[in-house]
Amino acid sequence: MAFGQTATPPHTKVQEDDGITESTAEQHDLALAAVQRLLKARGVRTRCLHRINLKLFGDGRPFPLGERRRYVPELVVHDGTGRADTVVSVDRNSGRYLVSRPSAGAESRAVEAGQPQVVADMVLTALSSAPTASPISQRPSAAQESPADDTQ
Repeated sequence: MAFGQTATPPHTKVQEDDGITESTAEQHDLALAAVQRLLKARGVRTRCLHRINLKLFGDGRPFPLGERRRYVPELVVHDGTGRADTVVSVDRNSGRYLVSRPSAGAESRAVEAGQPQVVADMVLTALSSAPTASPISQRPSAAQESPADDTQ
């Protein structure tokens, strides 16, 4: 991995200048966990991503000095093919849910804090409108194609 490169890029555009505090990260985790529980009850696959930035300063000591910065956690919702379809995060200033569909190029939609059911309904609506199969799997296989009639 090159210098300054992250292992996984963020799915949403977040302000990278400042991180969030540990208490804010815990509040966001609780808010996202409520949405995650509602989606899990309906059989939707999700995962919560936590990103941190570590800066290490070496001055020849056996243990380097460092600084850790946390960023806004994201709840990534996968469609039927396993691709990331919808991303839910919490705005670090207002505390509102931000629901975006990077796969569709849609802008983030804000939902008031304390309404995880509305967010879950938005995600379910987005998943139901997404295509369920990839274009490759929609092509008929050689066995499914009708054989050519060779009789004359």
